[in-house]
Amino acid sequence: MPITKTTERVDINKRRVINGEDADVVQLHPIKHKFAWEAYNVGNANHWLPTEISMQLDIEQWKSQETLSPDERKAFETVLGFFTTADSIAANNIVLAFYRHITSPECRLYLLRQGYEEAVHTHAYQYIVQSLGMDESRIFNMYREVDSIYNKDAFILSFNEGIFDPSFKTGTFANDQKFLENMAVFSLVLEGIFFYSSFAVMFGFLRQNKLVGSAEQIQYIMRDESMHLNFGANMINAIKEEQPELWTKDFQSHIVERRRFSTVH
Repeated sequence: MPITKTTERVDINKRRVINGEDADVVQLHPIKHKFAWEAYNVGNANHWLPTEISMQLDIEQWKSQETLSPDERKAFETVLGFFTTADSIAANNIVLAFYRHITSPECRLYLLRQGYEEAVHTHAYQYIVQSLGMDESRIFNMYREVDSIYNKDAFILSFNEGIFDPSFKTGTFANDQKFLENMAVFSLVLEGIFFYSSFAVMFGFLRQNKLVGSAEQIQYIMRDESMHLNFGANMINAIKEEQPELWTKDFQSHIVERRRFSTVH
């Protein structure tokens, strides 16, 4: 993005989540989207790393032939198979789509934090897989082999084809709605419905005092994802306020239908 030479100072009233001005640098003050600045600070306070968590009990239980049933092992592996690719998909959307088109400096700042957190989550899944001595090639290729994982990923990726195009730009009614649709699907469906249904499986192990090291990492990941979900919802609501013409009844029905469709995948 080229820099415009001018003596005109930043006007907070011209700041928008998308289609705003002064997006060439992250100039925080004056802050308009305070929810983003607050999310950034909370994210920093919640910082963690997977290697801080002991996996010794998990290793012992995974090696044992008595602790986990075949169905429990399959459930655990399938959830990991979903997670290993889901956070990568989320990170790609943040770095290659969201950040490119978001024009709010404070929202961009949190997106940088969110992208890093997705990297930590991917590290966590690798840490679990390696600690337990699992077949890495099988776990990390499940998104291509297991229908339930493949269908979820294919459903999500179908919504960012347009905004990943280098020629895509916000600023028109159709493109702004397309971008808003992507934001709703990624923030609410992927990081909401899809992630939370998989979290539930992991916490089922925790209630039985099984794989507690893995479950502790998932607890931290869920805390991060709750922030991601809320931040996405706040950005959507901010766009609704700044560009209310986008939030038509037909568009609302379309988003609700996308959410309902996602529950069958």
